[in-house]
Order: sequence, then C-alpha cells, then structure tokens
Amino acid sequence: MNGHPELRDHLDAYLAVREALGFNDAARKAVLRSFIEYAIAANKWPIDARLAVDWACGPSSVRSPAGQASRLSTARRFLYYLRASVPETQVPGSGLLARPRRHKPYIFTRAELAPLLEAAAAMRPQRTLRPHVYVSMIGLLASTGIRAGEAIRLTVNDVQLDADPPRILILETKFRKSRVVPLHPTTAEKLRAYSLLRQKLGYAGLSDLFFMSEIGTAINHGFFANWFTRTAQRLDMVPPSGNRTPTLHSLRHTFAVERLTQWCLEGAPVQQWIPNLSVYLGHVSPAETYWYLTATPALLATAAVTFQQYVSLGEKS
Repeated sequence: MNGHPELRDHLDAYLAVREALGFNDAARKAVLRSFIEYAIAANKWPIDARLAVDWACGPSSVRSPAGQASRLSTARRFLYYLRASVPETQVPGSGLLARPRRHKPYIFTRAELAPLLEAAAAMRPQRTLRPHVYVSMIGLLASTGIRAGEAIRLTVNDVQLDADPPRILILETKFRKSRVVPLHPTTAEKLRAYSLLRQKLGYAGLSDLFFMSEIGTAINHGFFANWFTRTAQRLDMVPPSGNRTPTLHSLRHTFAVERLTQWCLEGAPVQQWIPNLSVYLGHVSPAETYWYLTATPALLATAAVTFQQYVSLGEKS
C-alpha cells in the first residue's frame, strides 16, 4: 500500500488537532515533517518501531543522546495518534532511548547572593551604568526567576513599574511564549531607582533597551554569564559532587526551589499551584516545574515532612 499522501494527511490532521487544543508546535512541525519524509523515502507503510528509532538516531549529524530521545518522544506521540486510524502502526517503547540524567541544580543561599551583588556593584568602570546594570539584572533574575536572555531583551515599554501591580512583559521568548510577570514591591522599587539613575547618567536616549551597555547596545549574554560564573567560583561557591556549577541559570533554579519550599512549609496546595508557577516561569509544561521536587533533596525532604504532618492530622481527625 502506498501511504505517502495519506501519511502527510494524517500529520496535517494531527497538527491541526494540537493547534486547536492550544499547543504551539512551530518546532515540532519541522521535526515531524522530517520524520514523515524519512518514512516516505524508506517506503515503510504502516510505520514500524524500528524505522522511528533509526530516524531518531541518525543517519546525519552528531545528535546527543538527549536530542535523540527527544526526537523519538516527538515521533511516539504522533504514532499513538496515527495508530487510532492505522492499527498496524507500531509505537516504540518509551525506554528504548534513555535520556541522560540531569545534574542537580546549584541552589544559592541568601547569604551567597549578597557577595555576588557586592561584586557586581564593584565592577569597573565605576561612575558608569555597567555596575548598576549588573546589580539590577542579578536582583531581577533572583527575585523573579526569569531567564537571563529574557532580562537582556527587555525594553523600556516592557518594564511597567507604574502599573498595579508593577510588572514586566516577556514577549515571544523561549518556546514562543509571552507572559506577564508581576514584581514584588521591593523589586519594583530597585528597578525604579535603576531607571532614574539610567536617566541621570544620560543613557535614556541611547536605546529602548531597559538594560544596556555603556554605548547603548544589548548586554552581551556570554560575557555576563562568564563573569557571573567566574565571580561565583572566586567567592568559593563550589557545588557538591554531581551538582552543576553555579551559573546565571542557577538564579532561576533558586527562585523556583525557594517558592516551592515556602509553599510546602505553609501547607499550601502545591499540586494545584504548580501549573501557575509553570506559567510564571514560562515552562513549556508543568512537568518541567515538577522536576525541582525530585532534583532538590532538601525540597523533597521538606515536602515529605509536610505530607507526613498532613497524614498525621488525618489520622487524628
């Protein structure tokens, strides 16, 4: 049976269903169309599991094991859908390509953040915007959990400090998601002070970017990230064995873990609130946020104690 035209039709229908459900599949479309063309070239119909695995693992490029597993996972979802119409379709097992274990994130203590901010404030050249940019960006990343790239791309119009509540707009960022991020009053106050200083030093007319270099261009992400990692290491912030070294992204991990820990300590309905935190952080799905519960032993222990207290209350009632 020649399934070439039919296979393309099935993919179009699958993507249309996902779009109707609210999924943004810009990246997935390209991956799945590559899979379909591979199947057509192999003249495989119905599709079998071996073909999907062969496609995910090659034959071109030097894809990492994580990339291979991700490609196979994308194909598996489509094949599950296809099997409803073509029962002979084979779906490869979920454990055929194991994903590498993610290293535990480095979580900053509050005591560690203070010297990092002090180091940023001491940057040269003094009496320029640079030290204030770095201090403000680190503070924003630590207090909101947004990505460094998202902070770098913020424009003056995206930072709405006079709104109620104060907030920033993250527009069309990773995974093509846009979101509104409310700011804590203390964070908003620090950003107002930075904004006034930005004007006082004569930088306001150089660029629409909220954070900028001394010549009005965007902050160099690589330089900022390297400076941060080197500074953390110089301050003897060394990770335990098996953990990631401290990076800018560690500020995002720290924010998420602190928020989840606080909810656990307060006895909040974490399972119900995690989707809200997932949206706040701009995660592609709540599963990315749930990962912090298993990746952080201290948080997991806190959650376990909270759960045990809940069980004990139930037994007494």
